Amino acid sequence: MRLPFFFVLLTVMIDAMGIGLVLPIMPDLIVEVQGGTLASAAIWGGVLSTSFAAMQFVFGPILGNLSDAYGRRIVLLVSLFVMALDYVVMAIAGSIWLLLAGRIVGGITAATHSTAAAFMADVSKPHEKAANFGLLGAAFGVGFVLGPVIGGLLSEYGTRAPFWAAAILSSLSFFIGVFVMPETVTDKTRRPFSLRRANPVNSLRAIAELPGIRPLLWVYFLYSVSIYVYPAIWAYFTTERFGWSAQMIGLSLGVYGIGMAAVQGGLIRPATRHLGERVTIIYGMAFEIVSFLLLSFLTNGLIALLLIPITALGAVVTPALQALMSRATPDSQQGELQGVLTSLHALSMVISPLLMTSMFAQFVKPGTALYLPGAPFLLAMVLMIVGFTMFLRSRPNKA
Repeated sequence: MRLPFFFVLLTVMIDAMGIGLVLPIMPDLIVEVQGGTLASAAIWGGVLSTSFAAMQFVFGPILGNLSDAYGRRIVLLVSLFVMALDYVVMAIAGSIWLLLAGRIVGGITAATHSTAAAFMADVSKPHEKAANFGLLGAAFGVGFVLGPVIGGLLSEYGTRAPFWAAAILSSLSFFIGVFVMPETVTDKTRRPFSLRRANPVNSLRAIAELPGIRPLLWVYFLYSVSIYVYPAIWAYFTTERFGWSAQMIGLSLGVYGIGMAAVQGGLIRPATRHLGERVTIIYGMAFEIVSFLLLSFLTNGLIALLLIPITALGAVVTPALQALMSRATPDSQQGELQGVLTSLHALSMVISPLLMTSMFAQFVKPGTALYLPGAPFLLAMVLMIVGFTMFLRSRPNKA
């Protein structure tokens, strides 16, 4: 199973790289195809990002349900093939509407994280699930770090170069998958596709009806909204509070991404083996709560930089939560579960930036009654405490 594991991890990494690869060139590209000012480009950039996340929200359960019915292999391969074509289209796009269509299709194809996680659930023994979900998180973290770096380097060759690079990577992954990816859905675990169940809301209801799952879904959602405070306001917060340059901000985000990948790829295995998923989640959320509290009132940039590896320790929560929910879900619904989690994560990517940036603006605007750039971290801490309390009261069953 080593080659299939490599293929699935590579697919998740490419999905994550696709998010960040185009970020460095997007302002220049939008001005190039649309004209106008940087301010108008920023508005279109927000539209493109939101459409990408919205498609992940809608299509996460659809692809998860399709993989339960027709198999993980076909869903992953078709998504990679379409993803490669989509990058080619964006590389030659001459209008903002074609770019928008490209990001919509890209959001759909990037929703395969649910199918990749379902594959991991298929091939993992119960005690291995947290560690293998952690490998997926590590692959996503590596891709999230590499994407902007590679995109920035390739931008020297023009605004279209990152798209051509992404198309080549997707094509390479597709051809690897054709030869090494087995099918893990059997006749015993196959479940007929239902369009009604593939609806994000109906999928959520179906999974929430499983014993003990509903509170864990809330915990997962609140955790995702809280943790997204970092990409949502970090650049603004560190500029306002510490006067950091763009290079310093990029370095700090890179350190966080590497720390997260190390925790989810390495630390999660011994943590769950010695502590179990439940205690691992408790420690992880406690680390996050303390980190949010410290960042809320921190005024020293060096201490903030040193604190980053500690904040990354909280990254054990996501794979451990996935493992708990996976063990409480029948084999025939693993794809549906992972599709629901993908939707909840995508929804948090829509809600959290709006919430956190609004909070930041309120507490740093001229004439504000209370100047507190770290206010969004306080809000994230409150949401995390609510999720932490719900988790302590939860008692998930095993399927």
